[in-house]
Amino acid sequence: MYQPPHFREDRLEIQHELIKAHPLGLMISTGEEGPLANAIPFLLDADASPKGTLRAHLARANPQWRALAADGRALVVFQGADSYVTPSWYATKRETGKVVPTWNYAVVQTRGTARIIEDREWLAHHVAQLTGHNEASRAEPWAVDDAPQTFIDAQLKGIVGIEIDIAAIEGKWKVSQNRPENDRIGVADGLEADQSTAEARAMAEMVRQRGGSAR
Repeated sequence: MYQPPHFREDRLEIQHELIKAHPLGLMISTGEEGPLANAIPFLLDADASPKGTLRAHLARANPQWRALAADGRALVVFQGADSYVTPSWYATKRETGKVVPTWNYAVVQTRGTARIIEDREWLAHHVAQLTGHNEASRAEPWAVDDAPQTFIDAQLKGIVGIEIDIAAIEGKWKVSQNRPENDRIGVADGLEADQSTAEARAMAEMVRQRGGSAR
């Protein structure tokens, strides 16, 4: 990943926070006919290996797991908040006009060797854990045990597990750190005023935190 120094985020705990907040990762690997990519939800076990372990599952009909069984090298990309940035928000536009549009974003890339897991108990535990994690905030959370056992058994036969010990991890927070302070203030204010969405508010907060402007 192209990494200008001012956009780097090397703190493992911050990288892990983004993965947990945005767990739908794009898993990229290589097959006989070229690159393969699938978006799948991951669980991160931060304590299972030095940089953390990712766990997920794929449909047995998905050819990517067989490709991973042959060549386990995997890149998983987790995308955080992102937003288009118009130069109209920059104070520099009014001062010199020497500005261009850009895109702000936060992203984490992980690399590691995938293990294929077909053990039923592992799969059952993983599915229950994944479900419990995502249902926890609901007033009446759904549990795997709510479905008939014969149905769950049939579903488990149709998936395979993926486990990746993270060997390398990179974080990139491109959130206007390279702009003058007045431009950063303009970006944060503009995001909140022109695009009043949760995504825009999250990006505005990152611009203020990372750029040092706290208006």
